Amino acid sequence: MVKVLARFFIKEEDSPAKKRQSYGMICGMAGIFFNMLLFAGKLLAGRLSNSISITADAFNNLSDAGSSAVTLAGFKLAGTKPDTKHPFGHGRIEYISGLIVSAAILIMAYELIRDSVDKILHPQETQLRLVSVFVLLISIAVKLYMAYYNRSIGKTIDSAAMRAAAADSLSDALATTVVLAAALAGHMTNVHLDGYCGVLVGLFIFYTGISAAKETLNPLLGQQPEASFVEEIYHTVTAHEGILGIHDLIVHDYGPGRQMISLHAEVSARSDLLEIHDLIDRIETELREKLYCEAVIHMDPVVEDEQTNRMRTYIKHMVHQMGDGFSMHDFRMVPGQTHTNLIFDVVVPFEYEPSDSQIIAKLQQKADLELNGTFFLKIQIDRAYVKYEVNA
Repeated sequence: MVKVLARFFIKEEDSPAKKRQSYGMICGMAGIFFNMLLFAGKLLAGRLSNSISITADAFNNLSDAGSSAVTLAGFKLAGTKPDTKHPFGHGRIEYISGLIVSAAILIMAYELIRDSVDKILHPQETQLRLVSVFVLLISIAVKLYMAYYNRSIGKTIDSAAMRAAAADSLSDALATTVVLAAALAGHMTNVHLDGYCGVLVGLFIFYTGISAAKETLNPLLGQQPEASFVEEIYHTVTAHEGILGIHDLIVHDYGPGRQMISLHAEVSARSDLLEIHDLIDRIETELREKLYCEAVIHMDPVVEDEQTNRMRTYIKHMVHQMGDGFSMHDFRMVPGQTHTNLIFDVVVPFEYEPSDSQIIAKLQQKADLELNGTFFLKIQIDRAYVKYEVNA
């Protein structure tokens, strides 16, 4: 059904952002339709069987319909064009909608556990009917299908909201399976298992809600960019002749497909300024067209005389000896009458425990021993949250 709708509403010439919005809205509409259908069927089955667990499961589907409506609205609003108050667009609304879905999952888990405990304390006789079994089986199949298409499309468009919806659907399928199993066991053995099974399912759904919330909270709070995205940036920039290396890459995430990056590109100090400026402009355009991100690139001139190159190589080797993930960039030499200042930045893995001052002291001590104390190190420490090769 979803693929049929996608072929009907999504055109090949649509932009990636338009396709993404269309996929999200189609999934939202499908979710509302399926959940309202399941709500009506389970409510009828619950009333006929006098089963509080089936009735509670029905209202769970009603809340899921509301979650699908939130997802639908989220994708619709996320596609709104930038305005004066929101110059970077409204893409983060998708993350907020995913967070609301996660909250709905947690509320549903709490209510299911509460009702299940009450069922344990006050067991009631149920009358299992064939129509109830049929409705529950259909519900399990539908929820598994919803989990499948939400996960598939969520992977296709890299949507945390869709992945949260897939987790919710899978939890619902499991909850309904337990409700059915408990009802069948109670009917055949006259042992009341509804409440106990409900508590277990509620705990599982609670865990699912927490996991889904983390996935939507992380991009809102700010998280490390995907390694593949960073590598693509690195290879795109350094593929151009005249670019010696990059560093200080920062990725700002304003929602799926709405990213802004800034970086420093190292170029030869002997290069023609106008030619390098034109090259940087072309690279920024290429990044925008290839990776759909706005890019701001700062040029860093690299002096390449014999003495500077020799000292740069030595310092680079010394920094690499500090450990895996260490690198150096922005190297300059400033000679003086009594000593020479070596000015550079050191990239340090974010999780490296020694303090910045300890790192600087260790490097200065090593330089004093090997360079006879005639060189002073002026070091800026950069704690790296992304990993990429640096040519310096």
